[in-house]
Amino acid sequence: DIVKAIARLSYFYKHESCVQCTPCREGTGWMWRVMERLVRGEAHKREIDMLLDVTKQVEGHTICALGDAAAWPIQGLVRHYRPEIERRIDEFSRNSHRAEPVMVAAE
Repeated sequence: DIVKAIARLSYFYKHESCVQCTPCREGTGWMWRVMERLVRGEAHKREIDMLLDVTKQVEGHTICALGDAAAWPIQGLVRHYRPEIERRIDEFSRNSHRAEPVMVAAE
């Protein structure tokens, strides 16, 4: 399952972050939490674009290359597997009628 694999990578990068710079400290946590929501089937389609936005805010804005390394797998997932991610969300929402809160970014 490609979504689970990328979620596991996201957890690795969150865990390995030294938390020295804000984009990596906050971004890796956000990326991992949204990926976990995708794995559990609690995510909404609009969270895919939010996830991509977070990766763009992390990429190129960190002290070391860990932020870039954390962002790239998710960017690749969305770029190459977006229809599969959306289908997964649709299937989970059909099978479950829970009203889960959507993760939203502060503006």
